[in-house]
Amino acid sequence: MQNRRKFIGQTALATAALLASRTALAGIGGEEGVKKLTILHTNDVHSRLEPFPMDGGRNQGLGGVAARAELIKKIRSEEANVLLLDAGDIFQGTPFFNIYKGEPEMKAMAAMGYDAATMGNHDFDAGLENFATQLKHGNFPLVICNYDFTGTPMEFKYQPYKVFKKGGIKIGITGVGIEMSGLIPDNLFGKTKYLDPIQKANETAAMLKNEDGCDMIICLSHLGYKYKDNKVSDEVFARESENIDLIIGGHTHTFMDEPAVYKNKTGSDVVVNQVGWAGIMLGRLDFEFAGYKRKNLAKSHTVVVGKKTME
Repeated sequence: MQNRRKFIGQTALATAALLASRTALAGIGGEEGVKKLTILHTNDVHSRLEPFPMDGGRNQGLGGVAARAELIKKIRSEEANVLLLDAGDIFQGTPFFNIYKGEPEMKAMAAMGYDAATMGNHDFDAGLENFATQLKHGNFPLVICNYDFTGTPMEFKYQPYKVFKKGGIKIGITGVGIEMSGLIPDNLFGKTKYLDPIQKANETAAMLKNEDGCDMIICLSHLGYKYKDNKVSDEVFARESENIDLIIGGHTHTFMDEPAVYKNKTGSDVVVNQVGWAGIMLGRLDFEFAGYKRKNLAKSHTVVVGKKTME
C-alpha cells in the first residue's frame, strides 16, 4: 500500500511538472502565448490626398487617401492589434495645402484613425499658429520630445510621448524633429527651441521603459535616414539610442525595400523603416511578443497604395 501511494504521488508530481513545462513553452513560443502587434505607418505624404494623375508618369494611379483608407480598413479587419502612425511632413506639396492650409489633410487622417504623428519641417510652412489650429481637425496626439514650444501657439498642443495598450502589450511612442535653423525660416518656428534629439529621445525612452513599464518603445523621427556627412540621422540615432525598439523615419523620402536593423549602445536591435513619400506606400511591420514580453519582428511589408493602371 505504501509503495502504491508513493507511486501515485510521484506520478502526480511528474504530471504537474509536465503540464507546467508545456505552459511555460507555450508562453515562450507556442501559439497560446504569442501576441501580435501590427504597426502601419506613413511619412512625407505632403498633402497628396488624391492619387497621382494618369499622365504616363512612373507614379500614375498610385497613392491617395481613399485607397490608403481601404487598405487600412482591410488590415484592421484581419488583425486585432493595430497602430497607425505618421513621421511628419503631413503638409505642403499640392493645391489642397495652398488653399486650405492643412484642414483636409488632418480630417483625412482622423477619418483613417491615425493613432499618433510627429512634426516635419514642412508642417511649419504656414506658421505655428496655423499648425496648432489644424491639429484640432486631426483628433490624434502630436508627439515630439526635442522641440520646446514654450511661449508659442503649440505650447499646449503637443505631447512628448504617448502610451498605448494593445492586447495586453504596452507601447510607448515618442517623436523627434529635425534642426530648424537653416531649413525653416526663423519667423515660421518663432520661439521654438531645438533640443538634442538623441539625448531627449533616450531620456524619454528610459522613462517609458522604467517608469511606465512599456514592452515596446517607438520613435517617430523626421531626422532623415542617412547622410554622407556627420549630420544626425536615423542611422546615427539608432546606434546611439537606448531602450528604443523601432524608429519610423521620414524627411529623406527613402523607399526602403525592407527595414534596416542596427545595434544600439547596449547591443540590442533597433529596427529602422521609412516608406518614401506622397502616400505611395503604406509601411507594415508585424511584431510578435512571447514569454516575458520578448518581441520579435516577424514580418515586414511595403504595401503599394493604389495601382498602376493604363487608361
